[in-house]
Amino acid sequence: MEALDGRIKLRHLKCFLEVVRLGGVGHAAESLHLTQPAVSKTIHELEEIAGVALFDRTGRGLVLSNFGEVFQRYAGASVTALKQGMRSMARVQADQAAAFSIGALPTVSARVLPAAAAQFSTQLPGLKPRIVTGPNTHLLAQLRLGEVDLVIGRMAEPGAMRGFSFEHLYTEGITLVVRPDHPLLNAMRFDLADIAAYQLLMPPPDSIIRPTVERFLIAHAVGPFEREIETISDSFARAYVCASDAVWIISEGVVHEDVRHGFLARLPADTSTTLGPVGLTTRIDTQMPLPAQLFAQAVREVVRGMG
Repeated sequence: MEALDGRIKLRHLKCFLEVVRLGGVGHAAESLHLTQPAVSKTIHELEEIAGVALFDRTGRGLVLSNFGEVFQRYAGASVTALKQGMRSMARVQADQAAAFSIGALPTVSARVLPAAAAQFSTQLPGLKPRIVTGPNTHLLAQLRLGEVDLVIGRMAEPGAMRGFSFEHLYTEGITLVVRPDHPLLNAMRFDLADIAAYQLLMPPPDSIIRPTVERFLIAHAVGPFEREIETISDSFARAYVCASDAVWIISEGVVHEDVRHGFLARLPADTSTTLGPVGLTTRIDTQMPLPAQLFAQAVREVVRGMG
């Protein structure tokens, strides 16, 4: 991507826009509290940087050239956007009780979100994020209605992404977890087909990873399972697995901390074919409020720290 010429300063844009608005150097100089030679010099500098004449010098004064007409649109939009950004930050500083809503899928709720929320709250203690969890279909519906400002988690299927933008942060697969003293962990040689002898905890049909899980099991000719339990409740699945011989198939991020602390154990199954993108989903037709943008930045920094 071509970089913006660092020689262009805000004073160049403000001076250019004032000359256009007031129709000449003299009035622009009065408005900007500058001398006429200073305004003329600034316009000349801008034209040298741009490499084109932005004005046609005629007897009637300064008239925008064709290049100047084009540049005016972008210069005006840039200055307006900058002013809006400054006003947004001022409003956030003035209203430290500003609330906003973040939709979080389970895959980030246990690993990424706590660290991001802690970092955000330390940097901006007055802002109050509201964290909403649930299935992907529900959170995307909330995002579409403006009930949440941002959804963090695994990317939805293409058909569900109409009207949304996705920013990829990292890639994650599914994993198979059991209690730490499960019989399958003591087998001499692990065979994925052996899970058919045990009860399976599966994501429900409307969950974002269900198609991935089904493709994985079909590809390895495993199933069907007679005693299968479908659940979206991580707390139930965690307690059930710890109290039984059940095998839980779930996104790796949901149980990352449980495995790290030894509460659950991964089965040595190769799930590399289940990798999928995890990131930020936003609406295309509207800009996130500044607090949500700052929270998204905290998420990005946490993910960078994860490597």
